[in-house]
Amino acid sequence: MPLEKIDPRQRAWVEVFPEAIKANTQAIKRLLSDNCLLMAVVKADGYGHGSETVAEAALDGGANNLGVATLQEGLDLRKAGIKCPILILGNLVNVEDLKACLRCDLMLTLSSSNEAFLCQELAQAMGKKINVHIKVDTGMTRLGCNLSIASELITLVENFPNVSLHGIYSHLALADAQKNSKAELFTYQQKEKFEALLANLRIKNKLFCRHLANSAGTLRDKELHFDMVRVGLALYGYSPFEYVNHDCALKPALAVRARITLIRDVPAGIGVSYGHCFVTERPSRLAVVGIGYADGISRALSGRISVLIDGIAVPQVGSITMDQLVIDITDNPNISVGAVVTLLGVDGGMAITPYEWSKVSGSIPWEILCGFKYRLPRVVI
Repeated sequence: MPLEKIDPRQRAWVEVFPEAIKANTQAIKRLLSDNCLLMAVVKADGYGHGSETVAEAALDGGANNLGVATLQEGLDLRKAGIKCPILILGNLVNVEDLKACLRCDLMLTLSSSNEAFLCQELAQAMGKKINVHIKVDTGMTRLGCNLSIASELITLVENFPNVSLHGIYSHLALADAQKNSKAELFTYQQKEKFEALLANLRIKNKLFCRHLANSAGTLRDKELHFDMVRVGLALYGYSPFEYVNHDCALKPALAVRARITLIRDVPAGIGVSYGHCFVTERPSRLAVVGIGYADGISRALSGRISVLIDGIAVPQVGSITMDQLVIDITDNPNISVGAVVTLLGVDGGMAITPYEWSKVSGSIPWEILCGFKYRLPRVVI
């Protein structure tokens, strides 16, 4: 007996707008020189938007490459039929993982000579060439080889017959900093270190792709673009800057919505939800909404956000629980069970953004977007 099909909008869901992602890609492309490539970073399931949907929309908008964090993310895109160059931004050190990259034509990031030797031995044994980018640490202090040995590693890889060097890159740590700040100076120090490395290389192949800029670097300064930029947050419609103006109109590509499942009238002096951190000060009409922290609505937002119903802002009250949250609709008596509540996104000309949530919860927009869980169906609009 076939399972009954459930409406994805039955309880709570995420709406994704691929046309916005396409438009954002086109807007970013207009900032780049004609010979500068754009890598769309679609890791973490496309920042919660759905990696396949995002990849197709970004490629349609002019992206040339895709970036992912894990092998499985790359394999999923290949399984979906996406054939463009895909770079795995994380380190892979397992032989079986490297074999999968060779079979599926995924590019690797190398951060050490140990990884380089492993790639050469494996590719030689399989009678193939493996495509790699070398990552150099210029100040992020995360992945990437030390700057002092970068030239040696690059030369080593170029001389391996079964390893093909496609790119050299680094990552900016403070590119979203305020202008004329000490942090901004650090970004340009990273750029200078990267340029000095490239200028001093003594290798035969000069056709590799040089890339440094993330979204912040891309929007901040054309001098940071090099041969390719790697764009994540801006692709999804949000600027990483709070202080820096940029000439790029971006459109949010996601909305989070849920339905009211119960409405109840309570007198003054009634505690609401776990811990009774909210107590009604007047006779109140409360609505229960079918979404909670198990769906990605952090408890840290409890009592500190509003939602939208038909363009009207309504406060959330009490502790957000695993599967539900409560809103106070006392001043809006016409709201009924089944009404759609917008938690993030545009509704009736009003909008709620991840910036608002991140400011009150001590988070960042990136984490907000990546936090929406598997229980929320993605509905492509």
